[in-house]
Amino acid sequence: METKIKIAIQTKGRLNEDSMNLINEAGIGLSIGKRKLVSQAKNFPMEALFLRDDDIPQTVADGVADIGVVGENEMLEKEENVVVVKKLGFSKCRLSLAIPKSIDYPGLKFFNGKKIATSYPVILKKFLAENSIDAEIHVITGSVEIAPGIGLADAIFDIVSSGSTLVSNRLKEVEVVMKSEAVLIATPNLPADKQEIIDELIFRIESVQRAEGKKYILLNAPNNKVDEITALLPGIKSPTLVPLAKKGWSSMHSVISEDDFWEIISKLKKAGAEGILVVPIEKMIF
Repeated sequence: METKIKIAIQTKGRLNEDSMNLINEAGIGLSIGKRKLVSQAKNFPMEALFLRDDDIPQTVADGVADIGVVGENEMLEKEENVVVVKKLGFSKCRLSLAIPKSIDYPGLKFFNGKKIATSYPVILKKFLAENSIDAEIHVITGSVEIAPGIGLADAIFDIVSSGSTLVSNRLKEVEVVMKSEAVLIATPNLPADKQEIIDELIFRIESVQRAEGKKYILLNAPNNKVDEITALLPGIKSPTLVPLAKKGWSSMHSVISEDDFWEIISKLKKAGAEGILVVPIEKMIF
């Protein structure tokens, strides 16, 4: 019987979309329909289980799923026995303390004797203890941000992404307790055959991640300008150099960061580069 791994993925929402996009970019055919809870990969020894995000850490810890994609904040809150095998770089957010906008904030001492509403009591309790703050934690599973407005709490501890939800509820972020992103977690001490499949999955994921924000660039350059242009195009190790049929000219190939794209293009033109072609990169394999 062929060995397969099971991966737990959030049923819906942004984390689901980002996870499915990454798996698709890794060349794994995985589909999900309405109310579909299990999906077999078409071309990879993997089966996906679609679950609520707060159920994923326990599912992986219990070995029902071998690996799972979950927010780092959710993993820490659940305190399950899992191993982080890869940070995935998407679904980034932060867990922060926020108070009504109209109140002056003197520092952490503000929270002494206050009531704080949150859906993350474990993380909050640890933070308060580390900072010797004596506050009452009020656990809410829902719209935490409305708690101060209805007199249920003096402050909140919740996920912040853009901050627009805080603004709409007349709150302000005053302390960032932790930064979070999606992580790939695994059951500890998996057998070697399953670990081999997971290693292949991670290899594919890393190949996709390396290509993010990168462009492949091709250009023609006079040979007497190659050294000057090479200094602008470090590439992975160094630019690829191919002689052209036209005497005294070469074609140069390299990889550049999208963040530096326009600045580098301008410098290349000044250095004598011509026929510049820029191509998107899907994967980068080392």
